[in-house]
Amino acid sequence: MTDRLRIALAQLNPKVGDLPGNLALARQALADAQAAKADILLLSELFLTGYFPDDLLFKTQFLKDAIATAKTLVADTAGTGVTLILPTVWVKNTGLHNAVVVAEDGEIIATRIKRELPNSDVFYEERYFAAGPLSDPVMIKGVPVGIPICEDIWHPWVCEHLVQRGAEILLCPNGSPYWTNKQHVRKDLVRARVEEDQVPMLYLNQVGGQDELVFDGASFGMEPGNKLVFQGKSFENDFIVSDWVRGDEGWTCARGDVVELTSVDEAPWRACVLGLRDYVHKNGFKQVVLGLSGGIDSAVVAAMAVDAFGAENVHCLMLPYRYTSEASLKDARDCADLLGVRYDIVSIGDPVDAALVQLAPIFGDRPQDLAEENIQSRMRGVVLMAVSNKLGSMLLTTGNKSEMAVGYATIYGDMNGGYNPLKDMLKMQVYKLAAWRNANLPGDSRGPAGTVIPQAIIDKAPSAELRPNQTDQDSLPPYPVLDAIIEALVEEELSIGEIVARGFDLALVQRIEKLINIAEYKRRQSAPGPKLTPKAFGIGRKYPITNGYKDRTGA
Repeated sequence: MTDRLRIALAQLNPKVGDLPGNLALARQALADAQAAKADILLLSELFLTGYFPDDLLFKTQFLKDAIATAKTLVADTAGTGVTLILPTVWVKNTGLHNAVVVAEDGEIIATRIKRELPNSDVFYEERYFAAGPLSDPVMIKGVPVGIPICEDIWHPWVCEHLVQRGAEILLCPNGSPYWTNKQHVRKDLVRARVEEDQVPMLYLNQVGGQDELVFDGASFGMEPGNKLVFQGKSFENDFIVSDWVRGDEGWTCARGDVVELTSVDEAPWRACVLGLRDYVHKNGFKQVVLGLSGGIDSAVVAAMAVDAFGAENVHCLMLPYRYTSEASLKDARDCADLLGVRYDIVSIGDPVDAALVQLAPIFGDRPQDLAEENIQSRMRGVVLMAVSNKLGSMLLTTGNKSEMAVGYATIYGDMNGGYNPLKDMLKMQVYKLAAWRNANLPGDSRGPAGTVIPQAIIDKAPSAELRPNQTDQDSLPPYPVLDAIIEALVEEELSIGEIVARGFDLALVQRIEKLINIAEYKRRQSAPGPKLTPKAFGIGRKYPITNGYKDRTGA
């Protein structure tokens, strides 16, 4: 038995399904732990498969390969002096499990199975895994160590059982995705477990983007008495080493560094940039292209792209038509210059006009309406996709959550693209973030400091510029009002009556609810984007396209 432990947490960015790549990351972490003379190395939840592999878990060969990879890593512990806690898929007589394998000197000394399986929000582990029993601690270097896995610590009895069975310290591997204020939610959770059980907990979270999810890292350790004893970086890889000493009052941290969390203002930007970077790179792309309209949304996406990839890997196109204002042309050019990106102008005038000529016999003498406007948007989509195909760049789409909520977007037009960094961000949040970025250089940024979004773009009224003198407010209520109603309907799931009781006009709330419902078919076909709220469209909010329900409250 020892009275000292050096524990290493590998806060890394695995890729789902990339068993060789994730093995290489784990091997480097094991080498780093050995170099640091660590006693224990902890990896994040389902590290070798990546979290979460979804229906890859139904592929028998994938499971065989994953378990074989885990055994390879176990063998690598021989001669290192490091005890490896490896979260992995594991098969026992009771079925497939989300588990940890504990390895020393090239051998497995213990396995533990996740007890509580999340089955809501974005993870449906009961679809794949069998739950394990309440488990006992594992003896590591003579110390009884409890290993609750992610969801386990949300249920007090799991940690309570481990401590009652002798656990003196808790090591918790996680795959916990980011959303607003999530870092503080985790801390409150761990603080509660630590105070209840009076043993310290080391909380390891992975980092990186996986489709719509962004994992923000920010791993930490906490002792009884509400003592934060170490904290890792947010939205970046980190290798965290802390020293622990056993005294009369149990284990305390003798050495640990506390890195300040990203601010609540910076975190959404970092989440969008990280999600964008990983989605593009993990899917084999190196460069991106987008339409730069002179509006706020495309300007913010362009700035995020430059922060993610560097200006040399971002290509912006202005695609003017007869309704494009001189102000928009200037603003788009100014934005491109501030960011330092390649900027091309490709007029859509001739192809749109040619399409209108060819359609004239079918359209007849019907007045101009949305059909003509959508041809403009779809022609822009055609041009952007052509550039994407020819140059091999991923096309980014730029619609915000307010627009996606009410269908203020053209399917197969401005919705074209492989990824949408603003998909879960309301319009007023976009404005707020633009002002923040002009005043701040985010961590891990590859873009320039200072103003990157012209103030003229922030100040002017938003417009799709699909007809003369058009503004968004011709069709929609002011965005502060619209965003508040969307938040109430989508994030809070309030009834129409409850929203009207807050002072909103009944007819307006009914109209917005109808628009949200009938736009579901568009959202179902939209590009993925980073989940920033608990109710992100798609992964966080699953509504039927064909939906006959009518909320009649408030009438």
